This record gives sequence, C-alpha cells and structure tokens, in this order.
Amino acid sequence: MYPSSFEYYRADSVREAAKLLKQHPGAKLLAGGHSIIPLLKLRQTEVSALIDIGRIADLRTINGGMIGACCTYAQVAAASGLPAALTEAASHVGDPAVRARGTIGGGVAHADPASDLPTVLLALNAKFHISKGRAARVVPANKFFTGLYETALKEGELLVGIEVDAEARGTGSAYAKLENPASRYAMVGAAASVTITNGVCSAASVTVGGLTPHAWRSKRVASALLETALDAESISKAAKRIVKELPDDLLGDIHASADYRRAMSQVYVGRAVTAAAARAKK
Repeated sequence: MYPSSFEYYRADSVREAAKLLKQHPGAKLLAGGHSIIPLLKLRQTEVSALIDIGRIADLRTINGGMIGACCTYAQVAAASGLPAALTEAASHVGDPAVRARGTIGGGVAHADPASDLPTVLLALNAKFHISKGRAARVVPANKFFTGLYETALKEGELLVGIEVDAEARGTGSAYAKLENPASRYAMVGAAASVTITNGVCSAASVTVGGLTPHAWRSKRVASALLETALDAESISKAAKRIVKELPDDLLGDIHASADYRRAMSQVYVGRAVTAAAARAKK
C-alpha cells in the first residue's frame, strides 16, 4: 500500500525544524523512519509534511550523559560511560539493521508500549530535553510517558536530547525482557537500578514495560529492596510484589496473554534486579 501524498523538507537545524513544524500543521518529524514510515504505508496515519531531522549534526552525538535524539540504537549500545541498562537494552532492539537506522529519540517519542528504551529511561530517571525553536524545557521521565503511544510532547515541539546520569561506584543497572521471537519487542520488560552502601541497598528504582500501556514504576518492589543485602532471597521476595501491584489494564495478545505476562513480570523483575545488584557489587 502506498501512503497518501505529503510534502518533504530537510531541516539543517533544530530552529529550522521548529519553524517548519509551525508552518505546516499536521507535519511529523522523520529521523530513522522505523516508526512513521510503516504507519504511513499502511495508511494508519496521514501527514501534511515530513520534516527530516536525521542530518542535524547536533542531534547525532553523545556528549557525556547527553544523548542526541537522532543517535541510533547502535551508537547508544556502543557508547562508553552510559548506564549498563541503557547500552544493554539498546543492543537488543530489533536486529542489526534496525539498530543501525532507528533512533533513540524516535523510539521514545513514538512510545510503543512494547519498546525497550522507555522502561530503561524511566528506571534511570532520565531527563528529556524538548525544544520549540527558541523556547526549551526539560521533562523528567516520570512525566514524559503519559499513555498508550502518548508522551508529554506538544504540537510543534521536538525532542532534542535525553540526559542520563553516570553510574557512580556502588550503583548498577540492568534490563531483562521476555521478547517476541519474531519482532524482539518486549512482551515483558523490566529495568532496575540499585545502589549499595555499606553492604545493603540504599536506593532502588524498578520499572516494567511491555505489559502495561506505558512504562511504569514499581514503588513496592523498590521499597522492599531497601536495607537488604540484595541476595537471592531478598530479591525473590521483593520481585513477587510486582504481581499484585500491577494495574488492571494489562496488555495481552496471541503471543502472550495478560495473565501470562503478569505471572512472568516477577521473573523478569527478579532477573533485572539480580543483574543490577551484581554490577553494583563489583
């Protein structure tokens, strides 16, 4: 199927992209194209114009913990100095072709509930840098993902970068997922970041995705991990709390029912916390 007709523009700067968005109501941004192109070809969405931001140099670099929105998954996976959960998740997105072209900004802006990066970025308390030309704002991860395919991005705004803190000594993070064997999307995804001080857990962040409409944080699991030695028993006990804490509107399909995903959530939360704890103890 062919998409409906639209105009195409290539922006050379963030300011130019914002100007084009303002000039063309109904326009969408194009970077890697892995989200928008299939929707256009299937006519599940229509646009007045596509504005290509994939060649804006400022959006294609990683500087410390600041990741340009047009950086590919392959770039993120290969980067040094980023939290382990982030590089780990990026290295398991799709296949090599997807990782070579798909962008981190496009992925999180699309906010597919089965994608990996939203779950990880929420666990890492990432900050999302958003621009509207001259105006700019920063949105924390817990306020960026708002619903099924919905984010805090407003009309005319661009996601220009994602900021994550470096992992200090004693902190470790990890990501684990039950993946669809064909698409490699997460049917259940779990991310964890833990800090160990004087032999016990002093801070913990645990999130899940794939089975909920958007990436979601577990307060009960994180609370149960605090002041424990993060051994197998304490992790297993804490991970079990996720089952009853999950919301009612769980996702399910022919590949894995909502009940099965709920049951598997404690398994993958446990795996993510166990791997994060092992890294924190090194």
